[in-house]
Amino acid sequence: MSAAASPGVKQRGAKKRPTTPTPDSQNGDITVSEKVTQTTTKEAVTTEWDYKLAITVCTILAFVTRFWDISHPDQVVFDEVHFGKFASYYLQRTYFFDVHPPFGKLLFALAGWFVGYKGDFLFENIGDSYITNNVPYVAYRAMPATLGALTVPTVFMIMWDSGYSLPACLTATALVLFDNAHVGQTRLILLDAVLILSMALSAFCYVRFYKMRHDPFNRKWWKWLLLTGLSLSCVISTKYVGAFTFFSIGVPVMIDLWELLDVNRKRGALSVPDFAQHLGARVFALIVLPFIVYLFWFQVHFAILTKSGPGDEFMTPEFQETLSDNVMAAQSVGIQYFDSMNIRHKETKVYLHSHAENYPLRYDDGRISSQGQQVTGYPHNDTNNIWQIVPTTDYETSVDRPVKNGEVVQYRHLATDSYLLSHDVASPYFPTNQEFTTVAADLAASDRYNDTLFEIRIDNGKEGQEFRSKASHFKLIHFPTRVAMWTHTTPLPDWGHKQAEINGNKNIQQSSNVWFVEDLPQLAEDSPRRQHEEKKAKTMPFMKKYLELQRTMFFHNNALTSSHPYASFPIQWPFLLRGVSFWTQNDTREQIYFLGNPLGWWLASSLLAVFMGIIGADQLTQRRGVDALDDRTRSRLYNSTGFFFLLWAAHYVPFYIMGRQLFLHHYLPAHLASALVSGALLEFIFNVEPGATSTSANVIEAMSPNDASFGKKAAPKPATKQQLQERRRPIRERIGGQSLMMTWAAAGVVIAVIASGYILFAPLTYGRPGLDVEQVLRRKWLNYDLHFAK
Repeated sequence: MSAAASPGVKQRGAKKRPTTPTPDSQNGDITVSEKVTQTTTKEAVTTEWDYKLAITVCTILAFVTRFWDISHPDQVVFDEVHFGKFASYYLQRTYFFDVHPPFGKLLFALAGWFVGYKGDFLFENIGDSYITNNVPYVAYRAMPATLGALTVPTVFMIMWDSGYSLPACLTATALVLFDNAHVGQTRLILLDAVLILSMALSAFCYVRFYKMRHDPFNRKWWKWLLLTGLSLSCVISTKYVGAFTFFSIGVPVMIDLWELLDVNRKRGALSVPDFAQHLGARVFALIVLPFIVYLFWFQVHFAILTKSGPGDEFMTPEFQETLSDNVMAAQSVGIQYFDSMNIRHKETKVYLHSHAENYPLRYDDGRISSQGQQVTGYPHNDTNNIWQIVPTTDYETSVDRPVKNGEVVQYRHLATDSYLLSHDVASPYFPTNQEFTTVAADLAASDRYNDTLFEIRIDNGKEGQEFRSKASHFKLIHFPTRVAMWTHTTPLPDWGHKQAEINGNKNIQQSSNVWFVEDLPQLAEDSPRRQHEEKKAKTMPFMKKYLELQRTMFFHNNALTSSHPYASFPIQWPFLLRGVSFWTQNDTREQIYFLGNPLGWWLASSLLAVFMGIIGADQLTQRRGVDALDDRTRSRLYNSTGFFFLLWAAHYVPFYIMGRQLFLHHYLPAHLASALVSGALLEFIFNVEPGATSTSANVIEAMSPNDASFGKKAAPKPATKQQLQERRRPIRERIGGQSLMMTWAAAGVVIAVIASGYILFAPLTYGRPGLDVEQVLRRKWLNYDLHFAK
């Protein structure tokens, strides 16, 4: 006895499924009833009044949720101390340094400029009053709030243009609209609103461009390709995590180009010149154009910041000389032999220091030291930081003689009357680096003389260039062994008083080998050597300034490794295991605690796992010769939902290899992508496309094992005219012809649950009303470190 096969599962045979014929290959005419059905469906899809009404409502709600009570609190909140300060520096035209590119910060400065603010307030401390200091903080906050609100309809449009049903669009949109983390982060003076909107626009513009792929090089094709590039440039010009968005768009672009290269492509092979056109257009629009725009914002940055400021010390003397009123140029003094000085490390800012204590005989790892006098790095000004520069030639005639680049000198430690020395003994922490110590004056003049010789090598200096305090960044090279004096941030053990280790680095080209002379403490303030004529600011080529700033930004971004009480790990983010305290008010028990909507985050994270499970199950069943999905559904799952999943993975996985400080807000771009995946999966789970299983031409009837023909492929049945017409219809038209009751029901439940979670945690997002102990504990779901919980 034979049993009918399940209509949703097809046994795969050796032959490929026949290709859907083109309209020109169909025989027969379309009936009047078919024409009426198609016309009605197309009109419904074309007008799409329900989508337009939905996006309008979502946009209004987005502005309401982002702007609600935006004037509270009227105090500096969390990282507003940084980005508000940067806006003030722009308005004052004062040079500052930050690890992020300038685009987002320029937008804040623009908002301040629009309302006529001069940047007098510098946002020094969390809790400082905006009202007392007359700061137009609502105008500042309105800029990110507007961008955050616009992110919501952008999410809707991504889903809409990807062809998803209205319930799916609303589900994805609601996960962002009613998310407390997105609301909280985008209504304060922070960069994430710019970053997230730019990332969403990049995805949206690429979806629109991809839809034009069959009609290349027309006006709309170019428009959406160029807009994709401009959106990408805004992401990378705000934060360097924008590189993840480039990767997200770059992968499908490369796949698309690979398919265009195929001589067997359905739409015909492209000639090599035609393919070169496609490649050139994408390289220009998605690489060259974004880089040009990225450089443009740095040019604006340099053009505005022309005055000396707190960022000077991060830059080279040559860069600092391009700024007016530069302290370095005003206070720099030419160094002469026998001058006493404080020498400071450029990056860690510790002083070269020594004291009358020796290295231990044996280190913790068993290695032996020289037991010489300790030479360390000390973070505070101290008399043990003073060193005298001593000549090695023409000793008697060197008084008042200037020290010059490339000269070999000795350094005498005044407090202990000993001379700086390096030798072939391993340093405390680095067996490959040399120990730095000091020796008595008599040994420095006899047996150990060579070991006390050091060459002064000014960074980017010319031969014979004068050695100056502040202005000359230099490397101190041990003359006999060619190692550079170096330090790092790991403190020595208790025997070294937790001070920094100084050692000899064999990699003398390393940028962290650079030091500078901060001051000549024994030179009188009224000395003629301290008198300066006012100098005009010098010029420096743009690319040279840009490359120097870029190197410095990358270095300091990677150096953000210190601990923070609210730092978190990437594994915690999808499960929302902890948040960040932004602001508290003890008198009223009010607090702003940065936390996502737990119900929305857990749903989105669960559906990410479901998507991976579906893909894994589909691959496994295909290996066993079973088709659980029709080709079109599989293509949609892999290409559209797969693109959203790639967007999530690209903005999440790389954080696992980062060594810098990380916080929950780093997950927000990935969370937006997970919302897109969630909406797409809602449609996949609760909606079966009409004809997806009934129009297959390769269905095999399951037979009894006793049947002689068991396991053999049934003869393909030719598709009917109606089935072929159904296959050619766009996905939204196919969905439009069936009931979406289950999809609407699921979407309604999801949106209601998400909205309830948003309302519950709203007091922590907006900072009021204040909550009593019981109310705080009701919201402490996962041991969140909320204030006023007792």
